Amino acid sequence: MKKPTTTLFMISSLDGKISTGFNDQRDIDKDFPKIKGLKEGLKQYYELEQKTDLHSLNTGRVMAKIGVNSRKETPNKITVSFIIIDNKPHLNKQGVEYLTKWLKKLYIITTNKNHPAFNNKSKNLEIIYYKEIDFKDLFDKLKQKYNINRLTIQSGGILNSILLRKGLIDYISLVIAPCLIGGSDTPSLIGGKSLISEEDLKHIKTLKLQSCKNLKNSYLHLKYKVLE
Repeated sequence: MKKPTTTLFMISSLDGKISTGFNDQRDIDKDFPKIKGLKEGLKQYYELEQKTDLHSLNTGRVMAKIGVNSRKETPNKITVSFIIIDNKPHLNKQGVEYLTKWLKKLYIITTNKNHPAFNNKSKNLEIIYYKEIDFKDLFDKLKQKYNINRLTIQSGGILNSILLRKGLIDYISLVIAPCLIGGSDTPSLIGGKSLISEEDLKHIKTLKLQSCKNLKNSYLHLKYKVLE
C-alpha cells in the first residue's frame, strides 16, 4: 500500500485532553484564550500550525465547531487543501460553499448520499463516496490518484484511534498546554474503543522521541515517530 506521509498535529492538556469539555460548546480555541496561564502561550501553537502540510485531514464536526456553516463573508483564498470526513453530515450547504471559496481544494469523504456537497458544482470540490469508509483505500487513493505526498491530520479522538490502529499515522507533533482538564467524557488525543484482552495489546503503538522543545509560558512541543 502506498499512502501520504502523515503527521498527527494536535494541542492537548498534560492529561491528554483535546477539548475543554464534553459537548460542542466547549473547545480549546474558544476557551484557552480566556484562561490566565494558558492564553499567554497559545499563540505558539497557531504559529506551528501555520507550518504544517498543505493538505490537512479533518472532520465535518470540527468544521461546524469553528463556525464555517454560518460564515457569509467572502474569505481570502489560501493555499491549503482540506480532506474532510463528514458522514452525518455536520456541514451544511453554506459551510461547503464557504470551504470551496476558502481552500485551494476541498475533498469531502462521506457515506451519506444526501450530503449537501453533491449539490455544489465548484471545480475545486472532489467528493469521494463510500458505503463504509475504507481508510486504507482512501489513503492509497490520496497518494496514487491525487498525488498527495504529505498530510497533516487534525481530527478528533475517535478518528485518531482508527487511523492509528490501522497504521496510517507516521508521526506525532504534539503541543502540550500547561494544564489539567480531566473529565471521563472529555475527548482525548486517542479515543475509540478501550482495550480489554491481552490480544488487544497489539493495538498499542510505541513511539520514538525525535525532539522535545520547551516553548514559552510552560508549553512543550513534542515530536515522535510512530514505530511499526
